[in-house]
Amino acid sequence: MVQSNLRIDGNRLWHSLMEMAKIGATPKGGCARLALTDLDREGRDLFVRWCREAGCSISIDRMGNIFARRPGRNNDLPPVVTGSHLDTQPTGGKFDGVYGVLAGLEVIRSLNDMKIETEAPLEVAVWTNEEGSRFAPAMVASGVFAGLFTEEYGLSRADLDGKTIGEELKRIGYAGDQPVGGRPFRAFFEAHIEQGPILEAERKAIGVVQGIQGIRWFEVTVTGSESHAGTTPMNRRRDAMLGAARIVDAVNRIALDHPPGVGTVGLLQVSPNSRNTIPGSVFFSVDLRHPSDEGLGKMKAALEAACGEICSALGLSHDCSEIWHSPALHYDPDCIAAVRRAAEECGYAHLDIVSGAGHDAGHICRVAPTAMIFVPCADGISHNEVESATPEDLAAGCNVLLRAMLDRAM
Repeated sequence: MVQSNLRIDGNRLWHSLMEMAKIGATPKGGCARLALTDLDREGRDLFVRWCREAGCSISIDRMGNIFARRPGRNNDLPPVVTGSHLDTQPTGGKFDGVYGVLAGLEVIRSLNDMKIETEAPLEVAVWTNEEGSRFAPAMVASGVFAGLFTEEYGLSRADLDGKTIGEELKRIGYAGDQPVGGRPFRAFFEAHIEQGPILEAERKAIGVVQGIQGIRWFEVTVTGSESHAGTTPMNRRRDAMLGAARIVDAVNRIALDHPPGVGTVGLLQVSPNSRNTIPGSVFFSVDLRHPSDEGLGKMKAALEAACGEICSALGLSHDCSEIWHSPALHYDPDCIAAVRRAAEECGYAHLDIVSGAGHDAGHICRVAPTAMIFVPCADGISHNEVESATPEDLAAGCNVLLRAMLDRAM
């Protein structure tokens, strides 16, 4: 039975978030702490130090995933786990990912303050390279943990400079010796800012997350012919940039034609990238998302058709490769119920919601009972330096996390 007066220390949670935000702080108030950079190492070091001060033991697996463990009365039981990630986008905010990590730490600190012992052990996890900004695909380390990717594949992922995850883990000192995966979880909860506008618009403090919409990532290369910008007539050009631009427009149209799907081209590289040379090659990413697998499949087919039709009409060649597919996911009913009960016990207005963004919980739900807790963020803005959430909402989500974890661990 969970005590009625349980509350975390919201001021301490806020202070921890602001201390972590100093690592990689940007001029506009956000964070640039890309995966496995020196700044990521500093953030990891701070988290590990705080966890050890809270009495936790630390283990690190070969993908660099960190597990901070608070023992229970029966340490033979699988742990109840929470966590998220510490890496950010290049112009990211203070809360995406890091809130879920430090909310887990605050749960442990608060249980220590209240001298509450759980039957099962508790753990806080930090998953490597959730963002996918430096190394694609996103959430690769939790994906290896859940068996979606091999360890060899995960460690071999390279950034644009050719540096691999395996090399960078060794460089920053976080190449652990524990196996990746095979660790049973009694339950997994991830607290996160919504990264969308719904909770704020509906004036709800808590989002009870039902699952995650499906995601498909593509890498597209359009190839034409480099030529002089001043001497090549318009009707004799094989302009790869023109083909890419039309496909980018098609991505937008495809999303609008398949509501409530969304489509994004977020990365684009032009070669030779010279102002007076017609581009001979353009490489870009395509991100398609939809709450239903059927809808997402139709968007994929429309993208592939558009690439073929556009490039054929312009005399271009192309390659459209799907590099990642995460089907629409549904979380564990019992864990969802624990989150809903916790929100009701705390007296927080709450709303059932589906995540539009991918999260590590989307991989972990394949191997453990899982649920997520959302809290509002200002104007629904995330992946942006101005990302903002109130101390009160963050504390509310952490209070719900505390009760949900106790529900599974007592």
